[in-house]
Amino acid sequence: MIVVAGATGNVGRPLTQALAEAGEQVTAVSRRPAAMPEGVRHVAADLAELTSLTTALDGAKALFLLLSGDLHAPAARPTDIIGLAAASGVRRVVLLSSQGVATRPLGPSRVAMRAVEDALGESGLDWAVLRPGGFASNAFAWAESVRTQGTVAAPFGDVGVPVIDPADIAEVAAACLLDDRHTGRVYELTGPEVITPRQQTEAIAAALGSPVRFHELTRDQAKATMTRFVPVELADDTLDIISAPNPAELRISPDVERVLGRAPRPFHSWVARNIDAFR
Repeated sequence: MIVVAGATGNVGRPLTQALAEAGEQVTAVSRRPAAMPEGVRHVAADLAELTSLTTALDGAKALFLLLSGDLHAPAARPTDIIGLAAASGVRRVVLLSSQGVATRPLGPSRVAMRAVEDALGESGLDWAVLRPGGFASNAFAWAESVRTQGTVAAPFGDVGVPVIDPADIAEVAAACLLDDRHTGRVYELTGPEVITPRQQTEAIAAALGSPVRFHELTRDQAKATMTRFVPVELADDTLDIISAPNPAELRISPDVERVLGRAPRPFHSWVARNIDAFR
């Protein structure tokens, strides 16, 4: 049985679907109940509260670990999740980390994530680490303003990074969970091209077949919006990257193609699959 943490998110949902379609027994973990593919067991749990994970991990052979905001919760002890997994009989953990662990190692959120990576490496478990850059699905934050005002508001409109489709992350995660060849590997996951917020706006407009205006926010305005949803440390670290990406953050990684045997999906492909959110 494979446990998927964050199973209702942009990575967890397609990963859960892929594992179920591969014939695996899956336990999906999220804070709140949600519809799941047929045959998938759901457990409501909060990764910041370790005791809530005990039921989810019972009988599990592998764990996909996505920490998200749980990493920064006041009482969080994310490295303890690794110990709990090992004590529960889990043999393999695939960790969704961050590209910034390598490219911005001193950022507060990156230091915390690196501690989780290190704990996993020292655990004696089989493991793989995925380090994605920016997510194409971050564009969902613009969906309401596109629907109601025909506008995208974002900072640093002409500064780009190679954003990755979460479905590609999910496929790589599934491969790492199911195939021993990926044990002990660290994969950097990016999209196939550097794309700016202004260019993303153009892609959304093209898919809609109607104009969408781009409005550039200041850093302070963007931070005020972001901190409604993510911890301030993560907001600052993210803004540091998207305002002035360094050469490592602009690099197109070959790792998606190495694992999946195909190039990563471009942003316009993600938009086409999700365009109804913007209508």
